[in-house]
Amino acid sequence: MALTPITCLAHMPGVAGEFTPVGDRPRMVFAEPVAGLTNEQQLDFMVGRGLFRRLWVTGPASTQAADGLGPLYNARGCMNCHVDGGRGRLTEGADDDAVSLVMRIDIPPQDEDQQRQLAEHRVNNVPDPTYGLQLQAFAVPGHAAESRLARRFTEIPLSLADGSRVDLRKPTYSVDDLGYGPLHPQARLSPRLAPQLIGLGLLEAIDEKDIIAREDPDDSDGDGISGRANRVWSRAAGAVALGRFGHKAGLPSIDEQSQAAFSIDLGLSVPLYPDAAGDCTEHQADCRSAPNGNSVQFDGLEAHRQLTDLVSFYVSHLAVPARRNADHPDVLAGERIFGRIGCQSCHTPYFRTGSRTGDAANHDRDIAPYTDLLLHDLGEGLADNRPEGEANGREWRTAPLWGIGLTPPLSGHGNYLHDGRARSLLEAILWHGGEARAQRDAVVALDPGARNQLLTFIESL
Repeated sequence: MALTPITCLAHMPGVAGEFTPVGDRPRMVFAEPVAGLTNEQQLDFMVGRGLFRRLWVTGPASTQAADGLGPLYNARGCMNCHVDGGRGRLTEGADDDAVSLVMRIDIPPQDEDQQRQLAEHRVNNVPDPTYGLQLQAFAVPGHAAESRLARRFTEIPLSLADGSRVDLRKPTYSVDDLGYGPLHPQARLSPRLAPQLIGLGLLEAIDEKDIIAREDPDDSDGDGISGRANRVWSRAAGAVALGRFGHKAGLPSIDEQSQAAFSIDLGLSVPLYPDAAGDCTEHQADCRSAPNGNSVQFDGLEAHRQLTDLVSFYVSHLAVPARRNADHPDVLAGERIFGRIGCQSCHTPYFRTGSRTGDAANHDRDIAPYTDLLLHDLGEGLADNRPEGEANGREWRTAPLWGIGLTPPLSGHGNYLHDGRARSLLEAILWHGGEARAQRDAVVALDPGARNQLLTFIESL
């Protein structure tokens, strides 16, 4: 049976097309709702989409519904990072990537209290005492931005078994023009490119037991793959929970992921992060004392619960585009290669969603996200050396592959992996190491025809 992802499970009776996006606007295919929403839900989706696209302004302003930006921020709206619901893009210049590419920052624990908070999962990271958990590249008038991100690439030539060559790009980052003094001497930096958002509600609806069942931290089956789950603190539940979202599975739910972005990326106060100064620290006194957009009308916040709920509803109901050419001979051959060399050990083809969420539209669905949502060591080449929760500096959550073949035509670029360094799917595969080294080496050894079939299969997802 051919492996086929969500929304066009053509070989699974009764499921085909149920989540195929509505509409004929090709560049909006990552921003369409799942099928089956009620009229009221469709209205919530459209309102949520409008809020997702909203550009926020400095507070206080005459329009209380859209003020409170910053004082320090990385983008003015969600859409600036996740363009049309797709992954972020890198531009050729080194100075204008901050909207899609952000720089996370932390330090090792400095005392017993910080060690305890990490051990109890109360926090994923210890913030830099001056710059917090993320460097903000923009500031509202009257304030200094935290830094300017600079990037350069070094070409690394790699020869394949057939004699052809692929040039990989190894990025080197620096932060210039620091606005508030030096970084902590032990500061750890990690670039993160905004991921695509399709299908997140379906990933949230997978039963936890089905994810945990795939853990193998000690590689007891000897296949070289030892995935494990991240356990993180849920502010909403007030307890430790399974991490599902983010490049290192650092957040447990769509709502918490969304609210964290409102706070740290836009500098907006929200129910789970009510500080109007966002990521500003006590060492940034002017930032913390700046006027804000908190409003009695909105529960003393800049973005109140109804607004964050609508944005989360929108994100939770973004449909996964239907597959293309699922029955083409090259696609079917590539699928067999995908399975033979062991890619499915991490990029798990199938799950069936449960009913753990309050979201019936995503319940009890056969889905093919091609991820196990677990952490895997991908080797030194991709290491950022910055832990997050239980994830160490070499581990990353398996990225879903559904919709990945539409990134170039819809977003106008490749920019794969956590920092966008890979310009093609082949480059992304060739960066894999650690637990995926055997699969990477198998791809290097393929003849050109088989390698093209494998890539054709992945592009069909």
